[in-house]
Amino acid sequence: MKKLVLLFTILFFSLNTTSQESVKWISFEKAIALNKKTPKPILIDVYTDWCGYCKKMDLNTYSNKTISNYINKNFYAVKLDGEEKKDIIFKDYTFKYQKEGRRGYHQLPATLMNGKLSYPTTIFLSEKEELLDRIPGYLNKEIMEKVLSYFSNKVYKTKKWEEFDKEFKSKL
Repeated sequence: MKKLVLLFTILFFSLNTTSQESVKWISFEKAIALNKKTPKPILIDVYTDWCGYCKKMDLNTYSNKTISNYINKNFYAVKLDGEEKKDIIFKDYTFKYQKEGRRGYHQLPATLMNGKLSYPTTIFLSEKEELLDRIPGYLNKEIMEKVLSYFSNKVYKTKKWEEFDKEFKSKL
């Protein structure tokens, strides 16, 4: 009987976790390669393994079905470790890991964040791989929904954030 209960428990949890929607994260290099073939904006989640708010954002924001579906449909989603050890080539430049103090940092996210190493930071690149914006800090699902809509629909070209924020209608 205990084995049967254990089996049902395992089955229940495996079905529950596989049925959840999640962001389809890809590497930075893959996003750039895919963007060359089929252009669309790139969302970069810059995180570190030790960052509590990064984990909270994964758990509460990126795991939300509406948010993850929207990201998967409208962006190439990149999860980029701010302390990544491997080299990344972007726009004919090789970005490397820099050892500094107790912890080091990777040059690419540091460059994209304009040297302000804050985790998490959400970065948006246009389909032309130009920096649109960098948003430091934890974004809950309500704020993330607005931000995603603002950049994927290119509202930033015609409206200031404050005006868009007042008019936005949530689908959450």
